[in-house]
Amino acid sequence: MRSRRLSNLIIAGIAVVCTSIPGLAHESRDDALAGSARVLGQIDFPTSTDSKAAQEAFISGMLLLHLFEYPYAEAEFRRAREIDPGFAMAYWGEAMTHNHPIWDEQNIGKARAVLAELGDTPEQRQATTSSQKERDYLGALEILYGDGAKDERDQAYMRQMRAMSQRYPDDHEVQLFHALSLFGVHAGVRDVPAYIEAAAIAQRVFYANRQHPGAAHYFIHGVDDPVHAPLALEAARALAQMAPDAGHSLHMTSHIFIALGLWSDMVEANVKAVAASNRMAGERGGSARSWGHYNFWLLYGLLQQDRRDDARKLLLDARKGLQAVNAVPVDPLELDPDRSHVGSVVQMWARYMIETRGADKAIGDWNFETGDAFDPALNFHYVHGLLASDAATVIEHQRAFQSLKRDLRAAVLESHRQAPSELLYLDRLDVIDHQLQAALARAQGKLEPAIEQAVQANRLEAEMPHSFGPPFVDFPSAELLAQLLLEAGRFDEAAEAYALQLERTRARLQALLGQAEAERRRGNTDRAEQAMEQVRTMTEAPKP
Repeated sequence: MRSRRLSNLIIAGIAVVCTSIPGLAHESRDDALAGSARVLGQIDFPTSTDSKAAQEAFISGMLLLHLFEYPYAEAEFRRAREIDPGFAMAYWGEAMTHNHPIWDEQNIGKARAVLAELGDTPEQRQATTSSQKERDYLGALEILYGDGAKDERDQAYMRQMRAMSQRYPDDHEVQLFHALSLFGVHAGVRDVPAYIEAAAIAQRVFYANRQHPGAAHYFIHGVDDPVHAPLALEAARALAQMAPDAGHSLHMTSHIFIALGLWSDMVEANVKAVAASNRMAGERGGSARSWGHYNFWLLYGLLQQDRRDDARKLLLDARKGLQAVNAVPVDPLELDPDRSHVGSVVQMWARYMIETRGADKAIGDWNFETGDAFDPALNFHYVHGLLASDAATVIEHQRAFQSLKRDLRAAVLESHRQAPSELLYLDRLDVIDHQLQAALARAQGKLEPAIEQAVQANRLEAEMPHSFGPPFVDFPSAELLAQLLLEAGRFDEAAEAYALQLERTRARLQALLGQAEAERRRGNTDRAEQAMEQVRTMTEAPKP
């Protein structure tokens, strides 16, 4: 029996646009761009190579590296060292493409293979350059890809980059790689002091060079939560202008827009990100896909604008694309990466069902072949259990959910490394468990016990670090609590719970609609009208 595996919970760089969706047409660049022809911003990173062509390829790789377009950056660094086989920093750059700190991903085998091509030992690699700064960069890689557990190496690498940042205080690249290392030690889970420190470093570089994509990018990552996001609004708008030829740069702007509830901007950013990603994939012979990280965000933005028809079309195209992939026979001994995208499609389906409160029965009847992946199966049972109106259906899906949850917890805790993002995911499942218990109590006509369970879910969710993007818990717990309080006639408490949700997720459509109803029921017509006016502004905004 194959062991179950947790689906990739943070999907990056896999996205396409469904151009047939009305209102999503947009201008695109005339030609597919490759290598240094892309517009990706500007940096100054002198190296020891004597080859102008190799240096240009290196700079192209650096721009792509800063934008997390790792496969394309790898190709550019490889091109640089093919031009100049003795170019030490080209090997360094290629090795760096195998470390994805914010996503808590690292291919240490590939990175070590690149270093081995530069030299058999650290001493031999140091001897390939006479520049002390380049030797320091190479020395940092020996730590990052050295011996020991990943979290220990990440910590040691961060300390090395901090020392380098003190040694080279005016070097923008050194400063930014120090900032990135601060994200890396927390492995994809927000730690506010570290994130703010990283953001402050990136902000200084951005103000010194407003064309630096890495500075804008890391600044955004440091503050992409509802409290701090206003600090990087300028950087987000600048990033879209300076680097229009990379999907991830265009998508990153929406990290700020979603945190601020700027839905038109958020939708437009992901439409453009999908188009740019498609162009880049075309360069490598890839084809369009109607699922993925950018389309998931796009779907959520469309639903916040109450553009249900457009969101439904996007979801239908995603399912159609997945069915086409599944129809192609594959060797069972080979892993087809497209098969894992069932998790992405189920994620989109779950979000659509929650945001529309299960009103679309045809979509609700979908089934998925989830195989042994935990995430899509958990989401499937969560949605069906939460939205069911009869107790028997809730119990059926609740039991399936709890069985999967037990298996996943055992798998995570028994693994050689408990990744912080996986532990956070287990916390999410605890929140959802309480939500399903609330759904069961409600279906049984026991509203007060349902409220008690929702209170527990809300408490647990409040203790979790903020996760950027659409709410990590699909039905945000304060909103669920508010809905139950509203049903119980506890209008003052419901209004407070909706207000709390709007602090956590700015301008969220369902929370605004609920807030308006709660304020109306408690007799506060002015506040009710204010909420509805915000809804009208969101849903009547010009469409991209």
